[in-house]
Amino acid sequence: MSLWRLYYHIIWTTKERQPLITSDKEEKLYAYIINKANQLNCIIHAIGGIEDHIHLVVSIPPTLSISEFVKKIKGSSAHHMNHVLSTSSDKFTWQEGYGIFSMGYKQLEKAVTYVNNQKQHHLNQSLIFALEEATSKNDPPTIWQYSSEKTV
Repeated sequence: MSLWRLYYHIIWTTKERQPLITSDKEEKLYAYIINKANQLNCIIHAIGGIEDHIHLVVSIPPTLSISEFVKKIKGSSAHHMNHVLSTSSDKFTWQEGYGIFSMGYKQLEKAVTYVNNQKQHHLNQSLIFALEEATSKNDPPTIWQYSSEKTV
């Protein structure tokens, strides 16, 4: 087996940013995603979000492309939400696309802390806005670090 240390911060949203990740489904959705990532030999370092989007800090082995990882996680989790956890006729759907940032080991701890505290960051408006985008509106930001990114 090869040695690899690859760290990513991935963000994606629910369809049209609908508040579909309700408190009664959140824990089960996150558990499902962690389990699916484990099956893909990926490591979830942190998972968090609010009602309309999700953040993952994840290590993906070089044998699996990032786009394939996201496709498998988004597709299977939506299917799981609709066919296993669904208690209503409302369809759970993820928005097309995602945001991704690579990082080094030195940024890992701060990324994990940021993701684990998503609800607090949204409540207190202490967000790192570059990390809240799930689709590109402009050119991607230049090199950034969690410790130096401006928060509001």
